Amino acid sequence: TLNAFMAQPRAQWLAVRAALTQLLARDGADPALRESAELRRRCLVPRAEVAMHLPAAIGDYTDFYSSREHATNVGVMFRGKDNALQPNWLHLPVGYHGRASSVVVSGTPVVRPKGQLQLDKADASKGTEHAPCRLLDFELEMGFFVGGPANRLGAPLEMDEAEDRIFGFVLCNDWSARDVQKFEYVPLGPFGAKNFATSISPWVVMAEALLPFRCATSAGSQAEPVPLPYLRDPNYSSYDVQLEVAITPAGGDRAAVVTTSNYRHMYWTAPQQLVHHSVTGCDMRPADLLASGTISGADASAYGSLLELCWQGTREVGPLCDGSTRKFLRDGDTVSMRGTCLHSSGYTLGFGECAGQVLAAATLPPPPPPP
Repeated sequence: TLNAFMAQPRAQWLAVRAALTQLLARDGADPALRESAELRRRCLVPRAEVAMHLPAAIGDYTDFYSSREHATNVGVMFRGKDNALQPNWLHLPVGYHGRASSVVVSGTPVVRPKGQLQLDKADASKGTEHAPCRLLDFELEMGFFVGGPANRLGAPLEMDEAEDRIFGFVLCNDWSARDVQKFEYVPLGPFGAKNFATSISPWVVMAEALLPFRCATSAGSQAEPVPLPYLRDPNYSSYDVQLEVAITPAGGDRAAVVTTSNYRHMYWTAPQQLVHHSVTGCDMRPADLLASGTISGADASAYGSLLELCWQGTREVGPLCDGSTRKFLRDGDTVSMRGTCLHSSGYTLGFGECAGQVLAAATLPPPPPPP
């Protein structure tokens, strides 16, 4: 795993990245790798011949709720347009503690969870049944790994320290059981509806590699209200990462893209999430994973979840390659997420794929590949 490397100071990450860049560059300073086929054979392994694993042993996992467009959409559905955002939302990055043990690498199947489902949608007092989730959803997110030496318990991070503690970014699908969540989330937020699986891509794109793609957030600024001093970021911005989600039905021969979004659609950014997480004195450790929350744009084509795309079950999403449509995920569906940065000079930076197939409830998934 990358745990030991993540625990090093940022200067060490940058030194290793610079050395690798020189080794792999077409006109790099060391010609040995370029000129020796035997050395390349020993050092470079085709991706098709390897099994990818989680990039790190994740200590703690936290999921945020930081896209204003997404939070507004969900709020309109459940509370109406006039009360879409909760009173706290514009004052702090809302988040909850997830389950690190169920963070899985791309390609790992996801078993449809069971839980308590409300018998009467309009009347919770009529009780529940224990049954497979019927409203299984994806959530299009980005995540970042914390790096560097941990801050001491009781010593919050300052905004000017955040850059040195963000190691790199991955794609993230925080699978969600919407009907399980409906009954359980009051008063403490989601629990079983979110703890059964979170998929991430295996490739960690270092924060340094994203600097050429830094851009304004879709909010532009945070003026109404201005955040409290500890959350004010003089470099308030996000990254121009083009994101897409595709679904392949069981037996399908190709994926159908159902949404395209962008990481710029963040109101609360990665540095603000990290600093707020530590504001109470929480120690942030190397290989902790923090996820953005669902990333949605203003246009319906950029919504980051099926809940939004089908607008709470009132619209069909698709068609997929077999002509079928979706409101929520079916058994056998494979959800694939991709992220790409396109530079004006023509080069592309990719995040790889974050994918998972839905298995029927109570299915025993195959074992992971050996380490």
